[in-house]
Amino acid sequence: MSGTSLPQPSVGRTPSRLRLAAALIASAVALTLAGCSSSGSGGGDAQAGFVTGNGGIDTAPVADRQPAPAIAGKTLEGTAAALSDYRGKVVVLNIWGSWCSPCRAEAKGLEQVYEKYKGQGVQFLGINTRDTSITNAKQFEDVNGISYPSLYDPDGTQILKFPKGSLNPQSIPTTIVIDREGRLAARAMKALPAEDLESMLTPILAEQHS
Repeated sequence: MSGTSLPQPSVGRTPSRLRLAAALIASAVALTLAGCSSSGSGGGDAQAGFVTGNGGIDTAPVADRQPAPAIAGKTLEGTAAALSDYRGKVVVLNIWGSWCSPCRAEAKGLEQVYEKYKGQGVQFLGINTRDTSITNAKQFEDVNGISYPSLYDPDGTQILKFPKGSLNPQSIPTTIVIDREGRLAARAMKALPAEDLESMLTPILAEQHS
């Protein structure tokens, strides 16, 4: 019976080439999983002066806090904004994408906490990343009633400013609380319910200026 036979493995395909292909596939899978995660781990951070508490929220004692990087750019509305604009306030920095389902799950809770604390010296700032269309990002904000600004950072330039070994973002979503002195104080690499965000925010808000 005639027909088209299945292609046979090439004789020249050496085990080393197969191992290389497998490694590349594994790397791609790892990047995909890290790109939008509903949970995060502070594993390996303790030696850098962080403490991972219940719920996977990492905190840094005041003496061990590192300065936040010079985050700045254009918002989704096209206006200039910088983290330094909010020095003297506690800043909640949320890294998100409209394509990320955990980001959608936490969005309304973030806005709820922002509305509750914005009159108490708290500022929220988003960093929208990996959205190739700014329209999708704006629609996300409209649907979820987000009223605080977000920087448009499709290629992750602002995220890469965080120094390695700090309370840096390693997954999306990540929420970071920055104290009044502009230092990295707490981090959660997961979607945060409103009550968890409040428990992360309020101890830093209660601190006095150093």
